[in-house]
Amino acid sequence: MGYIKSGLFISLDGVVEAPETWHFPYFDDEMGAAVGALMDVDATLLGRVTYDGFADYWPKADPTDPMTAAMNSARKYVVSNTLTEATWENSSVISGDSDEVTAELTKLKADARIGTTGSVALVRWMLERGLIDELHLLVHPLVVGHGKKLFEQGTTLPLTLLSSTTFGTGVVHLIYTNETN
Repeated sequence: MGYIKSGLFISLDGVVEAPETWHFPYFDDEMGAAVGALMDVDATLLGRVTYDGFADYWPKADPTDPMTAAMNSARKYVVSNTLTEATWENSSVISGDSDEVTAELTKLKADARIGTTGSVALVRWMLERGLIDELHLLVHPLVVGHGKKLFEQGTTLPLTLLSSTTFGTGVVHLIYTNETN
């Protein structure tokens, strides 16, 4: 049986936007191992904005970097109702109304280990529908003070804590499951 796992860098005040501007001082071997484990999947699921950024960057990235080959050759699915064609190698578009996308993702996760990268709006949407089997939050010990948050104001979503690990940098790796799973 497959699954959908999502991993996000998040600040104490819930900010997930632009982690490249605040999370690197906390990145070490422990976090690298956690992130690496999340990347050990059969396919990657992306929202449109993340897909566009990755599809622009990775095909032109340093070909001698092993990550370049891994990202380009990996199976990728992008959820979008505005993208008509996915031109990045091994990419497919999933589109339709909410029920159609839910059905397609349910079918995919029945047989594949799927991970999401970034794609906050997609993660939020999947959590609301009980599609994410594990939500990995790498909580950084800092307040960013601005930027997009994982949950919008007024959101109520019960989650169940599966595990927690504190890294030497003070980052806490929390793994949750959605109570509807």
